[in-house]
Amino acid sequence: MSTEISELIGVAAPATIGAVHGVRDDQLDAPTPCTEFQVRNLVSHLLQVAVNFQDLAQKKDVDWTAGGDRLTGDWRSGFAADVRDVRAAWDDPAALDGVSPGMGLPQRTLGLMLTIDLLVHGWDVAAATGQPYDAPPQLVAAGHEFLDGMLEMGRQMGAFGPEVPVPAGADELERLIARTGRDPRWSPA
Repeated sequence: MSTEISELIGVAAPATIGAVHGVRDDQLDAPTPCTEFQVRNLVSHLLQVAVNFQDLAQKKDVDWTAGGDRLTGDWRSGFAADVRDVRAAWDDPAALDGVSPGMGLPQRTLGLMLTIDLLVHGWDVAAATGQPYDAPPQLVAAGHEFLDGMLEMGRQMGAFGPEVPVPAGADELERLIARTGRDPRWSPA
C-alpha cells in the first residue's frame, strides 16, 4: 500500500539519491546554496532527515541535534537504503493520521516537510557539486503547497531566508528555490 506522501518520496528519491551518490570526496568541503552548510554538512543533514522521518511517521519523538559527521562507511549506499526505508514508513496510511506528538504539526504536513527537504536539499547538493537535478512537476507542486502553509513559520525558525527575486523566464523549480531564500541560479564561486 502507498500514500500520497510515500509516492512523493518515491518521486523525490531518484534525483536526491543521485545527487548524494554523485558527490565526490573532494567536494565535501565545498560551499552550497544553503549558506550555513558545506556539502559535508548538508549530506549529513539529509542522512539525519531520512532516519528521523522514519520515526516521525510512527509518531515517535526524534533528536534533531547534529550528532556529528554522519559520512562514515558507505554513506552513499546507506542514504539510498534510508530513503527506501523512510518511504516504506510513510506507506502506512496511519502515518498521515493526527498530529505529531513531538513536532505539534499535522502528520501530513510533516510528510510534506520531508518531501521539500529531499527536494530542496537534493537541489542544493546538485548545485554545489555541478550535477543536474530534475524535479518532476508534482513534486514541485507539493513543495509550493508546503511553503504556502509553512513558509512564514519556517522563516521565523531560520529554516528559510527571505525570498530571492527570480529571473525572467524562471521555471517552477526555480520559483520554489527562490521562495526558500536561495538564488535559483547559484553556482560555486
